Amino acid sequence: MHGTLWNIASKLPVYGDDITAVQGMTSVVDSLIGDSVPQFMNVLTTLKNAQLSTGDGQLNIQPILEAQKTIVSANESLQQQVQKYQNLPKAHIGIVNDAYNTGKTQLTKLADRVDQLSGIFQIPPNFLGSGQTRTYALMAMTTSEERSSGGLIGSVGVVTTDNGKISIGDFRSNKECIPYGAGDPTEDEQRIFEQWGPLKMSFDIRDLAVYPDTSRVAEGMQSIWQRTSWGRDTPLDGVLMVDPVFLQELVKINGNITLSDGRVLAGGNTAEFLLNKVYIDYPVYMQDTYFAQVAEQTVSNMFSNLDLTKLSKVAQLMGSMSEGRCFSMYSFDEATEKTISDAGFTAQTPSSEEHPQAGVYVTEQNPSKMGWYIHRTSKITRSACNNDGSQTYHVEYTMTNTIDDNQIGIAGAAGTYILSVNADQQGRGVEKTLIYAPAGGSLTNLQTSGGTVTGSRQETLNGKTVYASIANIGPGESVTYSFDVTTSIKVCFSKLASAL
Repeated sequence: MHGTLWNIASKLPVYGDDITAVQGMTSVVDSLIGDSVPQFMNVLTTLKNAQLSTGDGQLNIQPILEAQKTIVSANESLQQQVQKYQNLPKAHIGIVNDAYNTGKTQLTKLADRVDQLSGIFQIPPNFLGSGQTRTYALMAMTTSEERSSGGLIGSVGVVTTDNGKISIGDFRSNKECIPYGAGDPTEDEQRIFEQWGPLKMSFDIRDLAVYPDTSRVAEGMQSIWQRTSWGRDTPLDGVLMVDPVFLQELVKINGNITLSDGRVLAGGNTAEFLLNKVYIDYPVYMQDTYFAQVAEQTVSNMFSNLDLTKLSKVAQLMGSMSEGRCFSMYSFDEATEKTISDAGFTAQTPSSEEHPQAGVYVTEQNPSKMGWYIHRTSKITRSACNNDGSQTYHVEYTMTNTIDDNQIGIAGAAGTYILSVNADQQGRGVEKTLIYAPAGGSLTNLQTSGGTVTGSRQETLNGKTVYASIANIGPGESVTYSFDVTTSIKVCFSKLASAL
């Protein structure tokens, strides 16, 4: 494809672009095979032959340290080739265009995954206590009672890392932490989450995930931690936030776990147990205990008996779960946090003009566990490629209350804890909804349909504009928010990501 005649043909009007595209495609594949792939193979060989787990909760991080530079180099080479592929001219011949689009889809997915994996490999040294002991709060969320960053915090454990050794300390229920006060909310947070709406957020340990940004959750946790009898003499280095879906995926990787009463949880029923069954089958005073047991066992097993296969699965899991906000982390060490954030593990409200996101964040205003029954879907359609380089999209975000009479009967038999402590709101979802435009962009034509929705308030939350409303959704009802968003002119690709 790079002979003299082909080079001459590439200069022809119109169809010369097809020749140039094919030349570029073959050149990229050749470079990948000759440069990037051999580097990745070297890393895989090194890690496959390495002893990553030394027993007693200890990881051998030396092989990972040795693999870091090679992974970074290989990733840079891959990203350059993918960018080169994406910049090729548009083909006119159908078979060429189809081949190009297929390759683009595959290469983009590969580049995203490898870039994420490369970021993951930069985290271990500092996070695992290379040079000093690190202490993290492991915050277990229940998304049956939604908060902007996931769900109500049911319990908090302690993760200690020291030169590769990982220790999981005892979990404490939120009741043990409540006496130590609130997480120092800003004026904006107080106005939006405490002063407005039927359910006033306390900002104590239970409600820390009401902040849409993990950084604010971590700062709130640090404020409370410093007042506790167990934390005031031990500096907090960061937080890990996990929900039942993340724990279920860990169970799939690590194997089944057995609770203290003999109940066995597997990779297919852990999330349902933690989000719904535990509230039906056990009294309130036992629920946090079982949640803590699951979190402690699964996270502890996450790094035990580690080999390349398990490391790869855990790395991919962390990536996919952080995209869905089932897992998030934050470090107070600037260098470590930059690595964590670059890898996509610190959830945040829309902040990148180059990689646009529209944010929709939901907090349950009905004191209940109705989140299990509220199903959420989104649909994003590009409607315009604007002359200034920005993109316009139409977004539809729908919440459906799926609870039926039979489920109401089962949940009601367990008391008011699931359906609501308020008699007039039992079985209803009351969702405080915050909507963000993409960073540097705009949001217009916001409308709602179905259910009962308050008028949207334009608010400022910690320097960013949000559109806030409360949707009341009865059994079988749906509420749809529809709106248009336009990205910044700095957008570097034509796909809108949605942080929902």
